[in-house]
Amino acid sequence: MKKIVLTIAIILGGLTAQAFTPAANQSKIIKIAQEEYKEIEVSKLPTAVTDAVQKDFAGAKISKAYVNEKGEYKLEISKDGAEKTLYADKDGNWIKKQ
Repeated sequence: MKKIVLTIAIILGGLTAQAFTPAANQSKIIKIAQEEYKEIEVSKLPTAVTDAVQKDFAGAKISKAYVNEKGEYKLEISKDGAEKTLYADKDGNWIKKQ
């Protein structure tokens, strides 16, 4: 009788031990959304954006302009041979991007 009870206890203990086994390391898939910008003519930029460039980067020339679906603008400007990429919304507010 003791052997039967002991056998049942060992079997039940073995079954419950598997329930508490931590899951194996699962690799997380991180999908980074890449924003799609379409090139536009500099003359088609909103006045607020061009005014913001002239105000904050006096003397800079906008060499290329792009826009995405959200209405955010990517600007490539140059001043004194140095080039910089800026991001702005349609109201001329600067957006920080990494």
